[in-house]
Amino acid sequence: MTSGRTPSARFEGSLLRRGDPAYERARAAAVWNGLIPERFPEAIVRAASERDVTEALAYARSEGLRISTRSGGHNWTGSQLRDGSLLIDLSGLRRCSVDPASATAVVGPAVTGRDLVAELTPYGLAFPVGHCPSVAVGGFLLSGGLGWNSRAWGPSCADVLEIQAVTADGRTVTCSETENSGLFWAARGAGPGFFAVVTRFRLRLHPLPGSIVTTSSAFPLAATGAVAAWAEGVARELPATVETAFVLASSGEATPTAPPGPRIAVAMTAFAATHEEALAALAPAEACPLAGSAVSRQPPEPTSFARLHEGADAAWPSAHRYAADTLWSQETYETQLSRIADAVVRAPSGKSLVLAPVEPVSEEPRLLRSMAFSPLGESYLVCYAIWNDPSEDGANAQWLREAMALADPSRQGRHYVAEADLTADASRARRSYTPDAWYRLRELKAAWDPDNVFHSYFAP
Repeated sequence: MTSGRTPSARFEGSLLRRGDPAYERARAAAVWNGLIPERFPEAIVRAASERDVTEALAYARSEGLRISTRSGGHNWTGSQLRDGSLLIDLSGLRRCSVDPASATAVVGPAVTGRDLVAELTPYGLAFPVGHCPSVAVGGFLLSGGLGWNSRAWGPSCADVLEIQAVTADGRTVTCSETENSGLFWAARGAGPGFFAVVTRFRLRLHPLPGSIVTTSSAFPLAATGAVAAWAEGVARELPATVETAFVLASSGEATPTAPPGPRIAVAMTAFAATHEEALAALAPAEACPLAGSAVSRQPPEPTSFARLHEGADAAWPSAHRYAADTLWSQETYETQLSRIADAVVRAPSGKSLVLAPVEPVSEEPRLLRSMAFSPLGESYLVCYAIWNDPSEDGANAQWLREAMALADPSRQGRHYVAEADLTADASRARRSYTPDAWYRLRELKAAWDPDNVFHSYFAP
């Protein structure tokens, strides 16, 4: 390093320190959520290259700053914003290189699901990208990844073959199942507690399904128990290539047969080689004994990953305020959704919803090896408070916590670290892992980051 150079001159991107004119804009832009936490990094490096990441680590050490990172996606609690830290913003690292011959891709952490779909589709290839198109792969893969068709393909991190990462001591290392295997294990599930900066991922790709077909039915929310019992039983018997999800919403549009009001919808998406195969996979769901009480029904129709993303964009719009929490449970969907249905009716915002995918990810042991992530229950749900008005922040945050308390009265449920409210209590991070995985994460953190350079979970 040349003596006398200003700190900013070290970076191809930019260095902003607290108090600089552009700092607050960069701090706000580092959170996708419109609800921006009142936490203030001492400095922000907006990396323009992988070299910038190495320089940022060196700068942090010279200034005595701890480090947090962000890739550009939906971390609802804004864990990337930490007081007095150096935030390394990786949203400029959007490299995406596809090798169709080996069915692999090398991607930067800021590549989004929408980016990846656009790159892979012309080659007839696919990847279990996140359900929302603006989710960046960095945080998504580090947390495990519950993506499209994960019931068949497994957690998205199962298709990470290799990573390149910058460690706490400034080294750039390659990690795989055979090289730096401990750090690789942690990179597939540690989420916001990961103790290095991943600058690229090498991914295994899948053949693009020849046909994607979706269908859905909506029912009055009062029918939640019966609908959940029927649909869960059917869904668990359907081929692994059929993805089933419940959506509970406090407001539903009026239909020719029903007034507006709270709804439970059952959505099914089949990923198949042919249209006929997709229809055959969905056929058992067509014999619904509750069809007469449905307030709306969308018959099976062809779609695509791009169109699925459009639907998710509508449900989780940008420029809104969000709070979210997750629950893995050993109880049935009938039990869990019946408990939370009353809370859905009382939601202060009509945009809020509960999403409950049935078997959201494959539990095949071969797809769950060499990773910190694991499914932690028989049922799974995510509760989203979604609103616009800042004056309603307190009411919506309170509603979310009351709704989750109804779903988890023992307060001992498990969580998915990517979308859990890790600020709620001191045991949340630990309860996002099996006991063995939690202890191994702590051991690896101590080995790879002995000086605690990287911020870990809010409440370890």
